[in-house]
Amino acid sequence: MGDHAAKARLFDALSEVAKALANGRRAELIDVLAQGERSVDELAAEIGQTVANTSHHLQRLLRSGLVRTRRSGTHIYYAPASPAVVALWVSLRAAAEEHVAGLEQLTRDYLGDRTALQTMTRDELTTRLRTGDVVVLDVRPAPEFAAGHLPGAVSLPIDQLRERLGEVHGGDDVVAYCRGPYCVYADEAVRMLSTAGRAAYRLEDGFPEWSLAGLPVER
Repeated sequence: MGDHAAKARLFDALSEVAKALANGRRAELIDVLAQGERSVDELAAEIGQTVANTSHHLQRLLRSGLVRTRRSGTHIYYAPASPAVVALWVSLRAAAEEHVAGLEQLTRDYLGDRTALQTMTRDELTTRLRTGDVVVLDVRPAPEFAAGHLPGAVSLPIDQLRERLGEVHGGDDVVAYCRGPYCVYADEAVRMLSTAGRAAYRLEDGFPEWSLAGLPVER
């Protein structure tokens, strides 16, 4: 029989990961970092926090081993410590979708009514990429596109899309994707494109899920 005190210490150590993610802003940070490494200033702007608050949350994630850092000049860049961290976030999110009461309403409050949006699965898009009859738009910020994107995707950040709709040429259909199932960018893109008369779809989730599925990624 193992020593119970040793077992307790082991499980306390394992629970540190859960403690680190037990904060909405830190969960947001992992969601953003799943797209690629970012600086503290960029992350603060993304989650609507001060640089000081964002640094505090990042240090908590760093102490738990969930993120790593890279220094470039005077800047420090953060990234997930490994693909396992992104997979953990995706699994945690899936468990919440299955079991947390009221999450569906909270999703509607944030994302709005999605019933009119056409969705394309990863398998469907993989097939369409082989036939070459689809335009894939990455509507995330440009640094995230540079860190990694779907094969042949065109970078068209959502804040530029309305002015650059005329640049979306070719293909029978357009598929827009962004950070994942709770990202509003692709929804907005599909609505804009549909209003402009294009057959537009939203990828069922986003770049992290595509990458975790082992599908091709360009960097």
